[in-house]
Amino acid sequence: MNRIELSGQVAVISGGTGGIGLATARRLSGAGATVVLWDINEQALAAAAAELSGVHGMTVDMLDAEAVSARTEEVMRRFGRIDILVNCIGIEARRASVVDYDVAEWRRLVDINLTATFIACKYVVRAMQQRDYGRVVTISSTAGKDGNAFDAAYSSAKAGIMGFTKCIGKELATTGIRVNCVCPAAIESPLFSRLPPEQQQFSIGKIPMGRLGKVDEVASMIAWLCTEECSFSTGATFDVSGGRSTY
Repeated sequence: MNRIELSGQVAVISGGTGGIGLATARRLSGAGATVVLWDINEQALAAAAAELSGVHGMTVDMLDAEAVSARTEEVMRRFGRIDILVNCIGIEARRASVVDYDVAEWRRLVDINLTATFIACKYVVRAMQQRDYGRVVTISSTAGKDGNAFDAAYSSAKAGIMGFTKCIGKELATTGIRVNCVCPAAIESPLFSRLPPEQQQFSIGKIPMGRLGKVDEVASMIAWLCTEECSFSTGATFDVSGGRSTY
C-alpha cells in the first residue's frame, strides 16, 4: 500500500459509518489525519470511534442545514481547521419503473444521495476558504454514468453528484481547494448486501473483472485525492469500476 502523508490535517467524512466511509476513515487516520465522522447513527459512530484511534464521531442529520453548519463550527473550534471533506452519505433505492415510483420516495432518495452533499459542501468549503486550502471528494456511482433501468431516482441523484462536482470544481479552480468525484461500480459493502440477489448478480455481471470492488480499493483512490499531490485535477470523475466504465 502506498504511503499517504496527511499528518496534521483534519478530515470530515459524512456518512462515515458506512462501508466506504469507514474504510476511508481507516486509511486517512492511518496516514496521520485527525478524522471526524458525521452520521445520523449514534451507535455506529461510537463503535467506529472506539475501533479507530484519532477518529471522532459527531451525530448529525446531513439534511438539516443548521445542524451541519453547527457541526462545521464545532470542528473548527475543536481542531482549528478542516482540510478534507469526503461525502459518503447515500442509500440504496427501491427498484420501480418511473410511472410507478412514489413521489415522496423519489424526493427522499434524491435528498439523501444528492442534496446532503450540497449541504456539506456549502458549509465546509466556507471553512476551507479561511485558509485557501482544501480537498473535497464526492462519491457517485456507475449508475450515474450509465443509468439503470428501474433505478431512476438513484441513477439521477448519482449523475447529479458528478454534475455538482464539475460545477464546484470550476468555481474553486483558482483557489487552493480541489473538488473531485469517485465513481465506483458495485462494491462489497453493507449497502450492496441489502440489494435483492438478482440485482446483485446483474451488477456483478456488468463488471469485466467479474468481481465486486472492495471498500479499501475505493478508499485508496479517495486517499490520493485528499493529498496535496492532487493539485491539477479538479471537477473530475475517477472510476473504480473493474473496467465497467472506461469514459
